Amino acid sequence: MPEPTYPTEIQLTLAEQLRQRIRREGPLPFRDWMDAALYDPQGGYYQRTDLARWGRTGDYRTSAERSPLFAATLAGYFAALYEEMGAPPQFNIIEAGAGDGSFAHGVLETLRREHAQVFAVTRYVIDEISSDARRRITQRIGDFANVVEFASMKSFAAGSHTGIVFSNELLDAFPVHRVTRRGGSFLELHVGLNEREEFVWSELEPSTPQLAEHCARQQIDMTEGQIVEVNLAAAEWIARAASLLAHGFVVTIDYGDEAAKLYQDPHRRAGTLRAFRQHQFAADVLANPGEQDLTTTIDWTHIRRAGESAGLHTVLFTRQDDFLLRAGLLRQLEQATARATTEAESLKLRVSTRDLILPGGMSESFQVLVQEKRSAISNQEEQTAVASPDG
Repeated sequence: MPEPTYPTEIQLTLAEQLRQRIRREGPLPFRDWMDAALYDPQGGYYQRTDLARWGRTGDYRTSAERSPLFAATLAGYFAALYEEMGAPPQFNIIEAGAGDGSFAHGVLETLRREHAQVFAVTRYVIDEISSDARRRITQRIGDFANVVEFASMKSFAAGSHTGIVFSNELLDAFPVHRVTRRGGSFLELHVGLNEREEFVWSELEPSTPQLAEHCARQQIDMTEGQIVEVNLAAAEWIARAASLLAHGFVVTIDYGDEAAKLYQDPHRRAGTLRAFRQHQFAADVLANPGEQDLTTTIDWTHIRRAGESAGLHTVLFTRQDDFLLRAGLLRQLEQATARATTEAESLKLRVSTRDLILPGGMSESFQVLVQEKRSAISNQEEQTAVASPDG
């Protein structure tokens, strides 16, 4: 009789792989569980090729997918930053977490049409961990293939780029630690198994001293039973973005709040972790790993401080709808409707623009943070101007 065969670990579902890991190692820090649920090479949510993540039929829609004028408006803003930087001979736009490529295509199309001198010196670099997303982006960018390259920001040398590092709804998807205070003790939430082999929460000793250090540094004073998410990866990403720039800007768009509101809001005592599936909240964030999106609300106070520690200077922090209006969204709408060939196309543009700025709409929940990395020369000139009695 032949020996029975068993499925290899790769053939197992991600949920079963996680169960096996918990049986071997014990309960996992939620940060590790979330990392696998989103980024496991075979079964992670962002790595799978069989899921419709974007658009109306997917689980979420970013601003770039809601309206082509989002990217067009940002392209005009990028062109203004290029001029502010002194029109460098090479202009790098680095987008991290590019999704399906809608934003990249829209920016390059607008630069080519309206800012030819900027487009001529632009190199668009995409840092995208998902192989499925890279495939979709390659299909979308079409005739801009000679301008676009894929590369990891981790591979860039310090001070090697002049330009912009951009992200939209990236930091909220980074794996987070979850901590709480119970009986006066500082604990970390882990994921274990119950007798029915279901994923359940378990409160254990912190997996790293960085968690308590972070809460002390950020002056997060948790009450008994309160849960707080700690996004160490977000600060690391900001520091990496700052380090690769010789001169330029880090433009970060996401949904978040200031620390004081984030940790003192009674409605957020259980934290901000949530799961989405087909544009709806999923009831159980631990159910079906790899099947649903997981996200948390950004601590903008933490992000700004991380940037300042990395040598960035905050030049703008505002709500997304205010930013888009100030950056020329309505002008882009006027130009786009003038180019439209049908009334249906014009109506679609107007409706998509309304979605971006409608009171109570999604843009009111999103913020734009712009931080500048000044070149050594500009810093020296500024210091000289300040020191000069004629300055």
